[in-house]
Amino acid sequence: MTEKFRAVFVQVPATTANLGPGFDTLGLALSLYDEIQVFPTDDGKYSAEITGSGAGEVETDENNLVIKSILYVFDKVGVKAPGLRLVANNRIPHGRGLGSSGAAIVSGVVAARGILSGITEISDEQLLGYATELEGHPDNIAPALFGGLTIAWVTDNGPKFKKLLPHRLITPIVLVPEQTMSTKLARSLQPESVPHQDAIFNVSRSVLLMAALVQSPELLLEGTEDKLHQNYRASAMPETSELIKQLREQGFAAVVSGAGPSVLVLCSDPSERVAVQDFVKDFGDRSWKALMLTVDIQGARLELLDQAT
Repeated sequence: MTEKFRAVFVQVPATTANLGPGFDTLGLALSLYDEIQVFPTDDGKYSAEITGSGAGEVETDENNLVIKSILYVFDKVGVKAPGLRLVANNRIPHGRGLGSSGAAIVSGVVAARGILSGITEISDEQLLGYATELEGHPDNIAPALFGGLTIAWVTDNGPKFKKLLPHRLITPIVLVPEQTMSTKLARSLQPESVPHQDAIFNVSRSVLLMAALVQSPELLLEGTEDKLHQNYRASAMPETSELIKQLREQGFAAVVSGAGPSVLVLCSDPSERVAVQDFVKDFGDRSWKALMLTVDIQGARLELLDQAT
């Protein structure tokens, strides 16, 4: 059975969503990667070997999110799935607002495309649709799949995206705390409606942020202002909120990364990155790990392997 299925290697970048005012819309791919290998088997069983983030915590059977995502695609295209052996090396921290669940889902749908190579073709549009159905929203999915800076939205015909390349001077630094944050909890803190003036504020800042990211980095501080989600979530991550406040008072474009509790700082000068790193060393009682990253412009990478077992 398995000779028609291909073994695959997949690499998927971390992502940071929202970028301040672009709630559930804007995302950025980062140069930090999960890597997986998937081997079809004849035994009908599902197993996962996990190293790195989540090892000893995430499921290692058919309930593993990568495996579930692979099986979801097989079901969607109407092909009976083989057994699967997953080998995963996770570098993206879990529960820190860096798109770990989105990366797992993207890893799975991209792996399914490769496993099914030569049997059925799966388009980029289908990948985006399947992954968004699994994740619930496309803001992390689009940059993980396609790289760069992405604008994602949902239509009656499914999710869509536009990929842009940020200005060459923009470099991200992510400050990762020891504690985790539940995305479900973060979303539960959002009100069902917001003041009209706050909505207008965020529309203007989102437009300004796009100009800052692609053309005018000097506008990053003002462009990353937000009134839709960060203040509502502040009570659940007070250290994050205070760090952002102090960084912004120093002139750094700091925002919550995704649902948090990590902090994203968008820099436009190498000296800014060093200054942010030095600043966080003396901040608070908790340990913050500074990740000096770049923008990943490729997105998910798929390689077909020679051996299926």
